[in-house]
Amino acid sequence: MRNARLILVRSELGAGTRGASLGVDALKIAAIDLESDYFRRHEVIEVVDENWLLLEKVKFKYAKRIRGIIKIYERLAKAVSKVIKKDQLFPIVLAGDHSTAGGTIAGIKSAFPEEILGVIWIDAHADLHSPFTTPSGNMHGMPLATALAEDNLEVQSNELDEKTIELWEKLKLSGGVSPKINYRDLIYIGVRDTESQEDHLIAKNKVKNISTKELRQKGVEEIIAESFDYLAHCDRIYVSFDVDSLDPKISTGTGTPVPNGLRAKEARELMVGLCSNPKVCCFEIVEINPTLDTENSMAETAFMILDAATDAALNAKP
Repeated sequence: MRNARLILVRSELGAGTRGASLGVDALKIAAIDLESDYFRRHEVIEVVDENWLLLEKVKFKYAKRIRGIIKIYERLAKAVSKVIKKDQLFPIVLAGDHSTAGGTIAGIKSAFPEEILGVIWIDAHADLHSPFTTPSGNMHGMPLATALAEDNLEVQSNELDEKTIELWEKLKLSGGVSPKINYRDLIYIGVRDTESQEDHLIAKNKVKNISTKELRQKGVEEIIAESFDYLAHCDRIYVSFDVDSLDPKISTGTGTPVPNGLRAKEARELMVGLCSNPKVCCFEIVEINPTLDTENSMAETAFMILDAATDAALNAKP
């Protein structure tokens, strides 16, 4: 049986709406309200954030607070790499905004640079922008582009200064490997809110995107089997769960809610099924924002999913 290590990342540098840094503590409060000893039962590792930069003037319009995000990537990558290299340890990343997921991927890849890493990205958004294409400059829309080393210059819409380009190149090289994944190693589940630049990449690279409608038509069990069949060539698989993949009817407690998302029961069944596979080496939950919530309902929903997924991951049979 594996043991979990909780890696807490309270950074919200990549988001456009404030409050995601409080998501980790919202999960802790949810655990208390649900009378769970989850956070006492599992060892915790804290990653130092750079949220003080939120008080500073933005210096890079198309890559907001990228200097701080580079530091978070480095710290998170080291923490994930250290945990995942140890036999029978399973890293669970509880983060603020989704920008830091690039650091998680960097950590896994730096630990096993010769292995093929698969990514199951459960999200309302594709997160494929680069500074060359971003409409907002918010870096929680860019983590997969960093992992894929994708600039998307074919549909470039922004002119960048030399310093922004230099910092972006440094971010893509986090973990010492670039690219860390290929498009064939990626599956989207629930992605439904994209910009034209992202649509260009998804179509060009034939990225597999399983919609909420398809999941309901086929059933969660079949989608899980289909996902692992598609990623059968991968040595390890990382699952990233953005709570905005859930339908806003469940809760508005996230910065960028999008209609027609997953139901809580579907998400729980999906996460449990995915994490039951021994190839899954890391699980992550992001984008809980209690400042936008009512009575911490999003965190409670996310915690129940987290608790069940953790049990599945720790009891996964080889």
